[in-house]
Amino acid sequence: MDFKPLASFIDRITSWRIPWAEVVVMHRNETVFRYRNGFADLEEKTPISDNAIFNLYSMTKIMTCVAGLQLVEKGHMLLGDNLCDYLPEFAEMTVRKTLPNGEVRLEKATKAITVRDLFTMTAGFSYDIGTPILQEAIKNSNGTLSTRDCVKALAKEPLLFEPGTHWHYSMCHDVLGALVEEVSGKRFSAYLQENIIGPLGMKDTAFDLNDEQQTRMVPQYTYDEEHDKTIRTDGNGFRFSTELESGGAGLMSTVSDYVLFLNALTQRGTSPEGVRILSPASVELMRTDHLNTSTRADCNWDHMQGYGYGLGVRTHVSRAESGSLSPHGEFGWSGLAGCLGIIDPDSELTVMYAQHLLNSQESYVQRRLRNIVYGCL
Repeated sequence: MDFKPLASFIDRITSWRIPWAEVVVMHRNETVFRYRNGFADLEEKTPISDNAIFNLYSMTKIMTCVAGLQLVEKGHMLLGDNLCDYLPEFAEMTVRKTLPNGEVRLEKATKAITVRDLFTMTAGFSYDIGTPILQEAIKNSNGTLSTRDCVKALAKEPLLFEPGTHWHYSMCHDVLGALVEEVSGKRFSAYLQENIIGPLGMKDTAFDLNDEQQTRMVPQYTYDEEHDKTIRTDGNGFRFSTELESGGAGLMSTVSDYVLFLNALTQRGTSPEGVRILSPASVELMRTDHLNTSTRADCNWDHMQGYGYGLGVRTHVSRAESGSLSPHGEFGWSGLAGCLGIIDPDSELTVMYAQHLLNSQESYVQRRLRNIVYGCL
C-alpha cells in the first residue's frame, strides 16, 4: 500500500478552499494511514491537531440508524410497524397535494408512516426547520424544546407526499431518534452512550461537550464563492434548542473516535475488542439498497450516481454509473461540513475523513478521495 497520492490530495485541497482536512484509513482492524494538513483556525494560523472536535452533522444519522436497528434486533419493534403505534401523534396525518390547476390542497393521508419509512427517508417529511409550527414550539419552550416535543411539533406539519411513495431527504432520522427514546425508555443520548458510544470506548462523541472538550472544538467556516474567501461560521443550525438531541445532525466527534464506530460496522457489527453493536445480518440489511421503482428517481444527487439508499446510508450498486473503484456494497454517509465515512466489509476497509467547511465542496472532494483510497491499496 502506498498512500502518497492520498497525502498529496489532502495537501492540494487544503491549499485550495478547504481550511483543514484529516483522514484515517483502517484495513483489517489496523490503522494503515493517517494524515492531516491545514489550519484549524485560519485567523490565528493554528495547525489542525490531533483530537480536534467538529460537527458530524448528517454522519450522526448512521449511529441513529444503528440504534434503531438494535431495537429491531431485540424485538422491540419491526420495520413494518406503523409509527403511530409508538408515537401516537402521527396517527392522523395530512398530505399537501398540488392539483393540476396549481391549487394546493391538504388531504388526509391514506397511508400510514412506517418505522421503515424513517430509516429510508420515505415518510414524507421535509428538512424545513423554519416552519411556523416548529418555530412557535421553539419560542413557547424558550429555546429548550426537547427531542420528543420537537417531533410532536413536526407531526402537525402536512406531509409532502403519501408515505412510502417517494424518497426525500428530511428530518426522518430526528423522528427516529425520538422513536428510540420512546421504545427504549431512555433519553436518546443516554441510549447511545450505554449501547454504542460507551461500549466502543468512544470518549469524544456527544451532543453536548464538557469544558475540556469545548477547548478542542474547532472553528467552522463557509467558503464565499462570490468573493473567493473563507468566512468563519460557527454553530449548528440544526441544534435549534438546548434540549434537542438531533438524530439527524446533532453529534460532535473526532476522527479518532468516530472511526471506531465506523470500523465496527466494517467488521459486520463487532469491534476488534469483541464489542458487538449489531449482528452481521443487520449490517447486511443496512447496506441493502431499499430504493424501488417509485423512489429511485428521487435519490438523484450528482455525487450519489451509482449508489442506492439503504437504512440511513448510501450503498454502492453500480460501478458503471458511479465510476467508483470501491466494490458493490461499500456504504456510509457524509455530513454538511464535509466529513465522510466509507464502510467496506468485503474489503475490510474503513475510512474516516473530516473537514469543517459548510458548502463543503462535497461533489468534488469525496468522489476523488474515495477513488484515491482504493487506488492506493
